[in-house]
Amino acid sequence: MPSNKSNKLDINVTVKDLVLNLHMLRYRRHRGDMIEVYKILHNIYDKDITCDILHISRNTTRGHSLKPSTQPSRLDIRKYSFAVRVIRPWNSLPENTVSALNVQTFESRLDKAWNDQPIKFNYKEELRLFIAS
Repeated sequence: MPSNKSNKLDINVTVKDLVLNLHMLRYRRHRGDMIEVYKILHNIYDKDITCDILHISRNTTRGHSLKPSTQPSRLDIRKYSFAVRVIRPWNSLPENTVSALNVQTFESRLDKAWNDQPIKFNYKEELRLFIAS
């Protein structure tokens, strides 16, 4: 009997989230990370403080021109840090999104690029990355 109650609760939360257009915490974290990367790479923050967080790769053959790169990590403490976890999602964004002129334009273009992400309403899903060609 308790298992039916928990299933009913999960369904009600999902329906409520869909009706109110509330996104899952994982999606909001990914979106917030992308906004922070945009601000760092476009020097909105003080460059003296953020100069060592992300390094732009100079040999970009595909995708957009603002592709940060990172060294491979073997320790979990580094593997899950901000500078490492944002590389793949950022590099998969289209050129017109990362080259937005201001933060508000970037946010709206990011929302359009990630419009059909299943992670928005299902916490069990992963962020789908689209490889830029």
